[in-house]
Amino acid sequence: MQWFTADLHIHSVLSPCGGLEMSPRELIAQVKRKGIDWMALTDHNSLANCPAYASVAEREGVFFTWGVEVQTSEEIHLLVYFDSSEKGKEFGKLLYDSLLPLENNPDFFGDQVIVDENANIIGMETRALINSSVWDLNTTVETALKYGGYCVPAHIDAEANSIISQLGFIPPFPEFDLFGITARANPEQLLNRYPSLEGKSFLRASDAHYLSDVGSGTSKILAKEPSVYELAQAALRAEGRKIEV
Repeated sequence: MQWFTADLHIHSVLSPCGGLEMSPRELIAQVKRKGIDWMALTDHNSLANCPAYASVAEREGVFFTWGVEVQTSEEIHLLVYFDSSEKGKEFGKLLYDSLLPLENNPDFFGDQVIVDENANIIGMETRALINSSVWDLNTTVETALKYGGYCVPAHIDAEANSIISQLGFIPPFPEFDLFGITARANPEQLLNRYPSLEGKSFLRASDAHYLSDVGSGTSKILAKEPSVYELAQAALRAEGRKIEV
């Protein structure tokens, strides 16, 4: 077992409203400066930039997890993580096909840029990634599980796009073991307000869209290795694993 400092909710230049300074080299360099050794890329509704960022992270000695922040039809933000890049790609294709067919407005949301590891632009995503999938929460979770994905409701203390803000409560199904919280969240207050969270684990992260936000929220994870499987086991506190926020 060893401790990992993790920021598992970070965006790239692909995400709408993300800074163009969030290129592979600059982002990974900032991750290292902040003392983070395990990161996940979680762009809105797309995994298209994971290959480039994973390549730079591996070269720079940063553990990398493929991820995506899905916006469900209820406008709930759900983080989905993958140990298998191939399964992540397959899920990403299905997710893309499920998105509402709306065009991005680059003047308002900014360009949605797909890059290689050297920050060369290899594509521009024109479909609006800020919008929702037609999948509801249950369908999203069921589909993710089929592809080996691990689902974590994002920033549950946020006033918008959280499972609580959109539904008003924590539903009994689908059942989650781990819940994302913002950098400034107070877990004790959340537990007092929502008793159904008792016994669950929290994952603090930055939700960074700009370099200055990277590392503003991190978690300490005690696990055998920096993998999605181990993250899930740590959420369950299995055999001494744990997550501290």
